[in-house]
Amino acid sequence: MTAPRPAEPCTEDLTRLAALHGVATSYSPSPDRTVAASATAVTLALAALGVDASTPDAVRAALTARERELRERLLPPTVAGWSDGVPAALAALPDGTRLRIDTEQGETRASAENLPPGVHRVTATAPDGRTARAHLIVAPPRLPTPTARSCGLLVQLYSLLSRRSWGMGDLGDLGELAAWAGRVLGAGFVQVNPLHAAVPGAPTDPSPYRPSSRRFPDPVHLRVEEIPEFAYVEDRDRVRALLERAGRLREAVLGKGELIDRDAVWELKREALEEVLRVPLGPGRRAAYCDFLAEQGQALEDHATWCALAEVHGPDWHDWPEGLRDPRSADTTHARNGLLDRVDFWSRLAWLTDGQLTAAQRAAREAGMPVGIVHDLAVGVHPGGADAWAQRTHFAAGMSVGAPPDAFNARGQDWGLPPWRPDRLAESGYAPFRALLRALFRYAGALRIDHVMGLFRLWWVPQGHPPTEGTYVRYDAEAMLAALVLEASRAGAPVIGEDLGTVEPGVREELRRRGVLGTSVLWFERDWEGDGRPLPPDHWRADCLATATTHDLPPTAARLTGEHVDLRDRLGLLTRPLEEERAEAAADTAEWLEELTRLGLLQGAGGTDASSEEAEIQAVHRFLLRTPARMVGVWLPDGVGDRRPQNLPGTWDQYPNWRLPLADAQGRPMPLEDLAASPRLHALMDVLKEGGQGARGERG
Repeated sequence: MTAPRPAEPCTEDLTRLAALHGVATSYSPSPDRTVAASATAVTLALAALGVDASTPDAVRAALTARERELRERLLPPTVAGWSDGVPAALAALPDGTRLRIDTEQGETRASAENLPPGVHRVTATAPDGRTARAHLIVAPPRLPTPTARSCGLLVQLYSLLSRRSWGMGDLGDLGELAAWAGRVLGAGFVQVNPLHAAVPGAPTDPSPYRPSSRRFPDPVHLRVEEIPEFAYVEDRDRVRALLERAGRLREAVLGKGELIDRDAVWELKREALEEVLRVPLGPGRRAAYCDFLAEQGQALEDHATWCALAEVHGPDWHDWPEGLRDPRSADTTHARNGLLDRVDFWSRLAWLTDGQLTAAQRAAREAGMPVGIVHDLAVGVHPGGADAWAQRTHFAAGMSVGAPPDAFNARGQDWGLPPWRPDRLAESGYAPFRALLRALFRYAGALRIDHVMGLFRLWWVPQGHPPTEGTYVRYDAEAMLAALVLEASRAGAPVIGEDLGTVEPGVREELRRRGVLGTSVLWFERDWEGDGRPLPPDHWRADCLATATTHDLPPTAARLTGEHVDLRDRLGLLTRPLEEERAEAAADTAEWLEELTRLGLLQGAGGTDASSEEAEIQAVHRFLLRTPARMVGVWLPDGVGDRRPQNLPGTWDQYPNWRLPLADAQGRPMPLEDLAASPRLHALMDVLKEGGQGARGERG
């Protein structure tokens, strides 16, 4: 493993300029260590923000201009605050400054006190005649804290096949799971992977965390038979042939042990949807579709246009004819007019998918779930996809989001996702972020935000450079949080931040202050400031979703046996000798089992190996119930003994990431119908029911 090469130091002027634009010139991978960012990384990050720092003269000119701008301006482009006080930027205005606030509710006010939540416009006129206009985001001080614990299931939807789905789990399966789990298990929620629209074209990137669009869902998740027009397709022979092919795809996964083939599923569904969409909509359905088009407006037109153009020119807009790379160009308008039937096709699919997502959430709430479906917001989008095209001015060209080197990955990480430009977000009043949140809250009972630390800062990696040569760029966290709290409070939905890994000081505290729950995973919860042993349950934080594992970690059965180490060894991923890795993993597991025994949580572990393993998994979840965590999640594969991780970070072709169906302890694929009858899953969920406060909590 090669160490990062030393960074060339930034000059004093470059350091000052970078600070004024929120670009870091150093970072701290641990409290006792500071690493300098390279001048190259800083210069390229500034360039992506439209600041020329390529020469000493350019740096001095940019520094002078920025200092003058900040000295002379009255207000930033967006002012953020909370409804229990006056926003700091307004309180800091010169004495005698006159305010005019045009509220979202249609009122005009001259004072910033007691403003209602919303996105307003403020005009400030200083005594010296200077005038500034800005967006004003006002949010409730915090999201409501759940009044009762809620226990639920975590699952990757594609992995949850039923005997009705077409080769991968779909929204019909999600609705069935939610209805069953709510009514039979008393579950309070079901959390799923991101269901964002993928980049089309085979082979599709199977990762749900690198989508084409986060604003619209992927129609691959549609249950075709539940579309009302499906019943009226005239060519019944064609329908039978499609259903027979769907059965073969399903049988290949459930009966023959093949991997989930998303491309094959989409090819078949697309053919079926072409037939379905030839059926005219009835008057009521047509009116509902027109309402959806009006509600979604330009965003949907852009998304559908990109999809239509991608069918002709390929899935990366950078490779399109130059005139089509701008969504507002005359060439794009002309091309869209020539593809209106395909634009309508993709718009209809967005509408149909939105409807089935809404139906799944309705099924969850009707089953008594206080939360319902927890949707996942990925940290970014594919650089060649629909959002990066339609919102290209809001993304930093030539940059990618990642992570710096740390104790677990000396090379750092590059996730291949273009970051938002903080300056453009501020100029727009954070409109793209707010619109994204509103789109998800249409059908989400709660929202999980992947890498929630990105509301504060992101590690920008210049294209063509290794992740070690990146730097942090800061966002206006108060504005990002205000937008999040505003939209979540309007939806009445909790928010869960994925805050695992290295988190800068103060971030978790600020998220908790605003009512955003964190994520606590059992194996990571140790007394890191003390003896390093497992953290006792009463020392855990309350404002979190507590789980035993995640989609990026080994299932609990594999961790208990050490099989996760052997898997990484077979794939050549270990950085130390196998026996050393095994010994460390065994010691880690032994400490946790010792803690579970000390607390009297291990029950019935003296039988067969299988029953012992099952008892240990139950004990792990009894431990979670001993914590004050407001939400407790069960990784659904843990309920049936599945040993395979859904995703193995650090692999690409070596491991079938995002393509494995849910399976039992022997690796046999388990359809939803068998899952619902699983004694092992019922026994584990009975543990949650016995946890004192109950699994369901209160309806909200």
